[in-house]
Amino acid sequence: MAVQMQPSFILTEKFEKLKFTDFVSVDSVSTPSTPSTPCSPPAEPYAIEIITANDKEEVVQFLRTFFIRDEPLNYSIGLLDGRPTCVELEEYSLKDLDNGLNLKAVCNGKIIGVCLNGILERGYTDEIEEVTCPDKKFAKILRLLDHVAVESKIFTHFPDVNKAITVKILSVDSSLRGRGIAKDLMNKTRDLAREQGCGIMTADCTSHFTARALKKLGFECIYSLNYEDYRIDGEVIFTPEIPHAAITVYTQRI
Repeated sequence: MAVQMQPSFILTEKFEKLKFTDFVSVDSVSTPSTPSTPCSPPAEPYAIEIITANDKEEVVQFLRTFFIRDEPLNYSIGLLDGRPTCVELEEYSLKDLDNGLNLKAVCNGKIIGVCLNGILERGYTDEIEEVTCPDKKFAKILRLLDHVAVESKIFTHFPDVNKAITVKILSVDSSLRGRGIAKDLMNKTRDLAREQGCGIMTADCTSHFTARALKKLGFECIYSLNYEDYRIDGEVIFTPEIPHAAITVYTQRI
């Protein structure tokens, strides 16, 4: 199923406060150095590598284990509802997997973290189409992301920037939180963004912990929408558990 390219889904609970949380799912302004967050040294060395099409099956299994089940919005609406996964979410996550912008952290031949990225260009919101997703629950999430994309107007905050890299999903093995893996994935993403001529990094944070982690990394919140204020036909759609009270958009000039 072709899913309209959305801004970042966000960064879930696996970030270990520094994600994507402790999301993850994380864990410059151009000239100044990037803020850093103290973290414990990893038990074993790992490498940050570009994801290729050959990694698809392993990435899918990783997301099923460490992202899909625990992401705040997924959990809030019962996205899985007894199912092992959501096919539409997997398709969304793996869209353009071999675009050269998606990253994996690998230790002893095993994926221990991923950062799935895409490119946004000025005017991209003009091309957003009505969501036509067969999974009604996931369609609710896609509509929220489209709403946030339109309302946040990220490029109006950076009039000199026409291209951005968006972090769609950042997730780390829950047993390895707080060891700098997400931070390294973000640092490598920043390098790729510069190579692509992007002026900013951006991420939609559905998790309170992800937002806090990005703030520690020097990202700035340019938009926030309380879940209780997002309604369709007067009905509140998402009621994540505390402390996940809002979806926020964080950006950083690079």
